[in-house]
Order: sequence, then C-alpha cells, then structure tokens
Amino acid sequence: MDYSTLQREMVQNQLEKRDIRNPQVLAVMRKVKRHLFVKPEYVNLAYQDSPLPIACRQTISQPYIVALMTELLALTPESKVLEIGTGCGYQTAVLAELAGEVYSVEILPELAESARERLLALNYQNIHFKRGDGHFGWHENAPYDAVLVAAAPKKVPQRLVHQLDEGGSMVIPVGDTAQHLLLIQKIAGETDTTRVTAVNFVPMTGFGGKRAS
Repeated sequence: MDYSTLQREMVQNQLEKRDIRNPQVLAVMRKVKRHLFVKPEYVNLAYQDSPLPIACRQTISQPYIVALMTELLALTPESKVLEIGTGCGYQTAVLAELAGEVYSVEILPELAESARERLLALNYQNIHFKRGDGHFGWHENAPYDAVLVAAAPKKVPQRLVHQLDEGGSMVIPVGDTAQHLLLIQKIAGETDTTRVTAVNFVPMTGFGGKRAS
C-alpha cells in the first residue's frame, strides 16, 4: 500500500479543496502518518474522508476536522496547548508539530497509555500526558494559548474557559443530538463565540460536567 500517495491525495482532495489554507497545517497533515494511529483492520482506510473506530468505542476524527480545528487555533512554535481527549494520539501529534508544548488529558486508561506509548515511540518530546476528567482541564499548567476539545460536552465547561489565556482560542464541539463546532476567543477578559460548522463527535465523558463550575 502506497500510503504516501494516499496521504498527498488526502491533503489535496479533502483539505485544500475544502478551504484549509494555512500552509503550516497543510504541511503537518502531509507529514503525520494517520495509518500509524488506526487499528490494523482499518489501516487501508486511514486516509479516507471519514472518522474511524479506535479502542474503547471512541473514534479517530475525520482528517478534515483535524485540520479545521487545528487551523482555527492559529498556533505558533511558542503556543502552549491544552488538548482534552488524547484518543489514539493523532490530533495530539498534529498539535505537537505546530506548538511549543502540548498538555493532553485522556479519561480512558487504555487510550491514555497506548497513545502515550505510540507518541513517545514516534519521538514526540513536547507532549505531556495526564489521565483524568477533561472537564477539569489541567489547571496546574494553565493558562494556555489554545485549547482543543476532541469530544462533545452538552455545554462548554467553564473550567476550560478559565484556563484559557488572554488572547487565546478554544475549539470545542458542543451539543447532544445536534452538535456544533465552536471557536471561543478570550478578549479583554470576555469570551467571543463563533459557531463554525455542524459536527458529530463522541460524547465527552466524566463527572466534571455534573459538578458546580
């Protein structure tokens, strides 16, 4: 299987033709090998325009959504990023290629450990791992220039907003039966929210959403 050709075609047909314009994001999507992050039985589908199942009834996001969420954050080599939902580690790797430091939180032990092993084997040294409830973020290392949430809560967790630095941006899918991807920007202590597009993410699990914010 010629994965390099499939990867180039993915970028050309799924990203460039759908208005992903940031050259750094496009370069990273050409570099990070998605087939290394999927189950063996799905490896031949790794560069298709769709999410795929991973362990624990979770999914690896559609390449376009990964690129879109990353582009919306406008990362720089100095960016400090909080990721909620490490999953298989594919989005984490994309963030780590563009940002200075990535702090990634995963609630499911099996996913947390397998992603950590995979990303360390790929020699990513700017990723910090935590197993925990993503609703709480990772306050010890806050504030963050950017926050990316890879699962859908029913409403925006305010703890994550509080951990966002002034001038920072968060991308998060929100909703239950109908979900929308939101871009939340913190400006002068206030938040400005833009609805980007309809999406379909796995629900965000954990108990944090049931406690007082």
